[in-house]
Amino acid sequence: MSPPLLSRLPFLDLRGYRASDLPRDLTAALAVAVVSIPQGVAYAMIAGLPPALGLYAGAVPAIVGSLFRSSRHVIAGPTNALSLLVGGAVATLVASTGASPIQVAVTLALMVGVFQLAAGLLRLGSLVDYISNPVVLGYITGAGVLIGVGQLPNLTNTPMERGHLLHRLADWVSHLGDASPLAVAVGLGTTALVVGLRLIDKRIPGAIVAMVVGIGASLAFDLHGMGLRVVSDISPVPASLPPLTVPGMDDLHLLTPVAVAATVLSLVESSAVARAIAGSTGDRLDANTEFAGQGLANIAAAFTGGYPISGSPSRSSMNWLLGARSRLAGVFGGALVLIVIAVAGPVVDHTPVASLAGLLMVIAWDILDFKRMRTTLKGGLGDSLAFLTTLVGAWALELDKAIYLGVVISIVLFLRRARLLTVRELAVDPKGRLREATSELAPDDDELPALADGFAYCPQIRILHVEGSLFFGAASELQHILDVASVDPELRVLVVRLKRCQGLDITTAEVLRSHAQLLQSQGRHLLLVGMRPPIVERMRAFGLYDVLGEDHLFPTEPGWFAAMDHALEKALALLGQHCDADTCPLDSYLEMRRTRAAAKVQGPDAA
Repeated sequence: MSPPLLSRLPFLDLRGYRASDLPRDLTAALAVAVVSIPQGVAYAMIAGLPPALGLYAGAVPAIVGSLFRSSRHVIAGPTNALSLLVGGAVATLVASTGASPIQVAVTLALMVGVFQLAAGLLRLGSLVDYISNPVVLGYITGAGVLIGVGQLPNLTNTPMERGHLLHRLADWVSHLGDASPLAVAVGLGTTALVVGLRLIDKRIPGAIVAMVVGIGASLAFDLHGMGLRVVSDISPVPASLPPLTVPGMDDLHLLTPVAVAATVLSLVESSAVARAIAGSTGDRLDANTEFAGQGLANIAAAFTGGYPISGSPSRSSMNWLLGARSRLAGVFGGALVLIVIAVAGPVVDHTPVASLAGLLMVIAWDILDFKRMRTTLKGGLGDSLAFLTTLVGAWALELDKAIYLGVVISIVLFLRRARLLTVRELAVDPKGRLREATSELAPDDDELPALADGFAYCPQIRILHVEGSLFFGAASELQHILDVASVDPELRVLVVRLKRCQGLDITTAEVLRSHAQLLQSQGRHLLLVGMRPPIVERMRAFGLYDVLGEDHLFPTEPGWFAAMDHALEKALALLGQHCDADTCPLDSYLEMRRTRAAAKVQGPDAA
């Protein structure tokens, strides 16, 4: 199968672009660009990076992401939770290696991009399905609280030490006596302005209005001269296009754990927003193309002065709600951000830091989805535990480790709930046919379920129908199935039908081998039925034919249950005189089959 980027370039769908779509795309692009400016500056503050990097991350990467991902509405750029993860890594690595924050950021973006592109080309798009929603919610909720707490020193113009959540809060409280009334007034005033505009009309872009008001007030009243910090005090924003940056560090191994965590978070966040929008538009998504497109966007960020990015939930939703018709809306939006950077970059320098802190307080509050939290906590012990553990982990651990904790919890929950194999017993129904006669064998069952009413079986021959993938993860379950079926002392022959099984690795082959040898040592037999050619080849390679014997293996054959008929004839031959031939249900079943075969009444191949 061809890799997604080589089999079909996503932007080729623009060949059917209509001129009538252009006004809607431009309208959406303008709105997204307007929102991208304050968000980019604010998110760069979360990441502990120069504000310009937040603008750069929302320009060229947005263009590349829009062209190469399968979704026509998702906007690539910096996001709050990912910026927080990057910020922790930047602070730690700058302190330990002496590298510049920008060098750490662009190198991290390149690594994330390469990992995501590789995941797309290797068609690993389904991996995000194994990260549970409670885990993602726990991390995002924890990040929202940390973002709010992280802006408290900017809101009061006081210091705050690094450390876990409670330690930081305690240190901030200890310095409240030195708080700047001007910074507090500007910060809380910004928060009140954004919230007030929402109450008036949610369509008003409160973030950009608050930013313009803050810049205007700073210039009109010389707030900087009155001691209020502005963006230029952190790092001036130049009036130029994004610079060409060359990623690279000597200590890449130190970045790898954070890069992998950022890769996971970016892909989960991007996939979630793409699916949410596609669920309303009816668009068809290709998860592998999404991965590859997001990877190319991150690689673009690495070479144009940005830092790791994701699919922005807020800007993507705005793009869709404002009626964007094609991926060109994202391209135009990124281009407009480039124009703003080139023309009006220094204007951003006058933005009060306290004003951005007030805006981030609103953003942090928006992250806290209390309705989903309540629903998750009512969803059972597993979901509640996953959510709470990840939430506390985000507060107590470094954020990349919190991501890994969430991944481990997701895997554990998956393995605990997953039914890797489906097993039912076959028996003779009242009409003399061989059919599924029981409910599924549960993982903790100590005996085979009771047969349905009217079904009959030979107590010395039990027939199991197994479905699923025979890989190492199912080995324990397969062993349990065989043990439960063999516990009956009357059993002499165990017949296992594998027609609907896929794959066979050395671990599950060893389970079959060891159980066959166990039964042989007790004078009993294991017959395997209905194996397809690929499994047969592996059985030969793993030596199962040598252990069980050619006459105990019955690969699939043309004809309805043909291989099963031959296996049952073999089972009866192995038993010899086993029960009253006039009443044995399997004898009656085979006799009916022989009668029908003689009359040339055959069904489709389903051995």
